[in-house]
Amino acid sequence: MAGCRMPEDLATLSELDESVLLEVLSTRFRHDHVYTYVGDILIAINPLKYLPLYEKSEAEKYKSCSKSNLPPHIFAVADRAYQSMLGRLATGPKNQCIVISGESGAGKTESTKLLLRQIMELCKGNSQLERQILQAASICCLFKAPRIHGYHYSKIFEAFSNCEVKVNPLLEAFGNAQTVMNDNSSRFGKYIQLRFRNTAVKGAKINEYLLEKSRVVHQDEGERNFHIFYYMFAGISAADQEVYGLLDPTFYRYLNHKYGAVETIKQWSKKYNEVCNALDMVGFLEQEQVDMMTILAGILSLGNIIYEPQENGILKVTDQSKGWLKAAAGQFGVEEEELLKCLICTMAVTRGESIQRYHSKQQAEDARDSIAKVAYGRVFGWIVSKVNQLLAPKEDVCTTELQEIGILDIFGFENFAVNRYEQMCINLANEQLQYFFNHHIFIMQQKEYKEEGLEWETITYKDNKSILDLFLARPLGVFSLLDEQSAFPQATDKTFVDKLNSSFKGNPHFKIDRSRTPGFTVIHYAGKIQYNASGFLEKNRDTIPASIRGLFINSITPLLSVLFAATVSRTGTLMAQQRPKKTEDNFNSTRKQSVGAQFRHSLAVLMEKMFAANPHFIRCVKPNINKLPDHLDSKLFMDQLRYNGLLETIRIRKDGYSWRPFFKEFAERYGILLITPNISLTKERSLSQTVAEDKKNCLAILQTTGLKDWKSGKSRLFFKYWHQDELAKCIEKLEKAAIIIQKRTATPPIPLPRKKKPLPRPRSVAVDKFRNAVQPPVPRPRSKLVEATPFDNSRDHMNSSWSQEQADKEHQINQKRATIRWFKETQARKVIQNGTFPCWFHGMITRRESEDLLANQPLGCFLIRVSGSREGYTLTFRGIDRCRHYMIEMQPNGRYVILGEDKAHPSLPDLVDYYKTVGIQPFMEVLTTPCGQKCAHETDYEELRNLSVKTNPQEKLSSGTAADGSTHDRVHNELSKLFVPPDLPLSLQPEMSPVIRKIRDRKLQAASSGGSAAINSENGIEDEHQGGKRTFPRLYPSIRLAMREIQQVHEQQPTLHGPNSGEEFVPELPPKQFKEHHRTQLPGSEHYNKK
Repeated sequence: MAGCRMPEDLATLSELDESVLLEVLSTRFRHDHVYTYVGDILIAINPLKYLPLYEKSEAEKYKSCSKSNLPPHIFAVADRAYQSMLGRLATGPKNQCIVISGESGAGKTESTKLLLRQIMELCKGNSQLERQILQAASICCLFKAPRIHGYHYSKIFEAFSNCEVKVNPLLEAFGNAQTVMNDNSSRFGKYIQLRFRNTAVKGAKINEYLLEKSRVVHQDEGERNFHIFYYMFAGISAADQEVYGLLDPTFYRYLNHKYGAVETIKQWSKKYNEVCNALDMVGFLEQEQVDMMTILAGILSLGNIIYEPQENGILKVTDQSKGWLKAAAGQFGVEEEELLKCLICTMAVTRGESIQRYHSKQQAEDARDSIAKVAYGRVFGWIVSKVNQLLAPKEDVCTTELQEIGILDIFGFENFAVNRYEQMCINLANEQLQYFFNHHIFIMQQKEYKEEGLEWETITYKDNKSILDLFLARPLGVFSLLDEQSAFPQATDKTFVDKLNSSFKGNPHFKIDRSRTPGFTVIHYAGKIQYNASGFLEKNRDTIPASIRGLFINSITPLLSVLFAATVSRTGTLMAQQRPKKTEDNFNSTRKQSVGAQFRHSLAVLMEKMFAANPHFIRCVKPNINKLPDHLDSKLFMDQLRYNGLLETIRIRKDGYSWRPFFKEFAERYGILLITPNISLTKERSLSQTVAEDKKNCLAILQTTGLKDWKSGKSRLFFKYWHQDELAKCIEKLEKAAIIIQKRTATPPIPLPRKKKPLPRPRSVAVDKFRNAVQPPVPRPRSKLVEATPFDNSRDHMNSSWSQEQADKEHQINQKRATIRWFKETQARKVIQNGTFPCWFHGMITRRESEDLLANQPLGCFLIRVSGSREGYTLTFRGIDRCRHYMIEMQPNGRYVILGEDKAHPSLPDLVDYYKTVGIQPFMEVLTTPCGQKCAHETDYEELRNLSVKTNPQEKLSSGTAADGSTHDRVHNELSKLFVPPDLPLSLQPEMSPVIRKIRDRKLQAASSGGSAAINSENGIEDEHQGGKRTFPRLYPSIRLAMREIQQVHEQQPTLHGPNSGEEFVPELPPKQFKEHHRTQLPGSEHYNKK
């Protein structure tokens, strides 16, 4: 029964109705077969439990293989898109797009992660770019009960013994949240563009759409705010909480005064560490990270500001929330009075005269919430912009030459108890995707059948074009009318609904709502949705107080100033690199686009990209709404299949022809299969040949293949979906045969004589590598009486080869000099520990020299050397069978990363300490014993010594004195003098301004003193250890004072927020204990107390 009723392709079913469809899919689901084909379309059911489908052994099976040989899998879709992009399948090289659709909670986001992972596997990506794409573009937050189609994602990586990447959170931490339907629901849409040259990935770009900013200020019952807020409280140390101005999470109105259970908080703490590491890997500077966290804390503080009217009618902040106002001003880096003025009044200029208009309480609360939403949206857009800068193709790569695979992961169709403005935009996007699916599967195919004269019985389908017209038509569409009403200051949500009722009274897809609250009902392709229109106009306008932009641009918090000085594109994308004109007001000008207009335009751009590419479809299905494994709700399941038009899709894939190439296109692609000698190939034909000749050649090709069930039209051939794989097998057989013939007939190449390797010189002999001159070859004497022959030109050849060799050596010398200069100026002080270099650091030695040092060392012995050809390091490690060399790269923010690893480290000593306990992939070997210097006579730093300063007699004397001590200390003390000399000659000093030189001299004196006193700086406190810098917010003292004031208020008045039913409650930390707990852990707090 299971074997006969479990077909892998539904297009092969002989009987086709809803009962048969439900029986087949439910049977496959019970046997844990969650993937099923409909021709070349994949149906993915969320199993809501762990399944061993994603181990590396499974991923290897789906590399360049035929779909018919393996069970259905999402990896097969990734392989098909990759091979099609390279032109290895039916069509030539062409951009591809993978469209993932389904309801919220059906597994779309996790499917995106799997696709990205498999595509990186297919292109054999092991470079830092591929790792960064999986760090940023995979974007895996895994909130609370993280699931890949429902199951815990970390279990997959535990199953990978040779796991390449541990996917870490970034955008999902800021863009995903818990909803009623999904614990990790995407509250924004993203289209990931992977860009390739040949088989290698050269860059990527993430396009984000319609972030649900209203979630920042309001969440319905059973829902949460964005993940990052909960991660902050769980992962930030007590000292950092005081730095950012964070108190107990149950204090905050924007979090509904709720938190989480103990076990959940532990998971959040781990996720916060992953977010911090991802920020380091992407390249966020420490100051940027501090500013970002401070802005997020300021958003939470802003939500606790409460107003009350005075006797004159002007609003003021209540006594209980004055501390929150002070905290928000400090966290935003602005004046408290200026922030309050922006909240309670508006400045208007009429005929050159400034008029101050005070807000009502409702207007002031709206202004407060709008500032919070816009600030959070700007932070999110900035993160996406930073990620795209990192993943962009290099300057030497022409983007027009790159092929592309796009992956669309956009919000699923939503129908909540209360559906608002965001749900309307989300459902419109799903309507657009359904139309895109219908266009490719039904409209385009059946139109071509009629044009080519094929006998075809038209298949009816549920066309949603009229629903799209209801929303997008101009001038009488829902969004056009919404923009029209938003332009009138006196318009309300009720007047907008009245306008809709009068305009669409007879529309079959629109129903008038008779409830008290303003609302309307739309009959979507997926069902009837009732929308609550309260707040539609305000959300569509997305305005903030006119003066807030100028206030934030002048903020002393650099990041906030950059965010509000940036411009916003027509699609709503933040463009931080472009400065707006002085006369332009991006927030309040009448020309500013509404949120709906931005979303419509971004959706149009997305559809344009997708229509220009070859699509692959994945339809995700949710088995039940309670997130229970092994349980399938038949009614919910069939509803999803029904409105997706699955029955009609099966029919057209069964009877139709999904691949329809032109005669010329087919002949050019498969002309190699021709075996008839008197038929001309397509490439040799002249332009005057007719379509009939093209058709004749195509028929000749098809006769050699033995394909069946294809048809020929007037200008096209029509093939079933499986014909592409069969033709690919035919070409593969010819390629294998050609390789065998070449192996048997080809003459083996004559090996060139190998150059004799020079014997390794003793390490104790210092040789000036930069002055090792090579003499040119001496020409042989020649009599002038002898006539010149062609062989005499060999002398010119010798001279040219010698010149080239000299140029290469000079280039290597200059490269080494530049690397040494980079090391001395930027790196030496970071490597020094306690005034000396660690024993595992061996300067700029060659690969062979490092292997000689480790030849007789125990397993796990290691050293780190400076690379001679690039600005970076190399870790050389004594492995089981050989020495291994790992490249260490520096991130833009100064962090150190071993190429291929996913962990960033602030310094080389920290990197060494980390990998003494954690193995390095893929062999998972740990560092054990550092490799010291080879001998006591000379150090291993000849190249660095040649550029150093010669020691004076006093230094020689001190060197002789040091010889009485240990050899290890003498070597390191001598080496330290090379990089931290007490008196650097003027001839070797780099050109710098007097101010910079003064700061440099002060830091050198502090470092050479060896004391424990820290160096105070503008933004933080610089500690002696590795020159580390503890970064603080710009107005940290004001934030501390505000926190103390809030603590005092809560000491005098009991908290108003107690435990809430159905939610875990974290008891409030006593204010005095909280304050003392922070003060003892905060480094450098004495400095701010003195201020």
